[in-house]
Amino acid sequence: MTDKNTMKVGWKEYAALPELGVERIHVKIDTGAKTSAIHTLSNKLFLKGRKQWVKFTLAPHQDDDDTTIDCEMPVKDQRTITSSNGHKSERIVIETPLVIGGIKRHIELTLVCRRKMKFRMLLGRQAMHDMVVVPQKSHLTTKTKGNKKS
Repeated sequence: MTDKNTMKVGWKEYAALPELGVERIHVKIDTGAKTSAIHTLSNKLFLKGRKQWVKFTLAPHQDDDDTTIDCEMPVKDQRTITSSNGHKSERIVIETPLVIGGIKRHIELTLVCRRKMKFRMLLGRQAMHDMVVVPQKSHLTTKTKGNKKS
């Protein structure tokens, strides 16, 4: 049973990352992942004052590494992340607002190459509070032709 503050999401949705200049990105909802991840072509750490920052290049559209967005954000953390195939890697973590289904919330996002993956972004469990995943559905938060918002 869900309450009125719970948003239903399908196994894939569209979202926006306004502070990163991403108006629309296709996102895989992944309850198996703890932290969300986004595809980057490159990243470089640097100091701004006494704080560590990262310059990175996003390629938010699947199969399109030519359309890019250059970003700079403060580094929230660096963590060892274990992928679904068991591979461990050190990743940079940033915090940024996510807009999905009209809801805006701050999420942690790891920067990683996802070129071989079908989706350029994964939404992990940490970002899913007040969400219920309906695994047999998709795009429940987006009104499109033939798909009513529910």
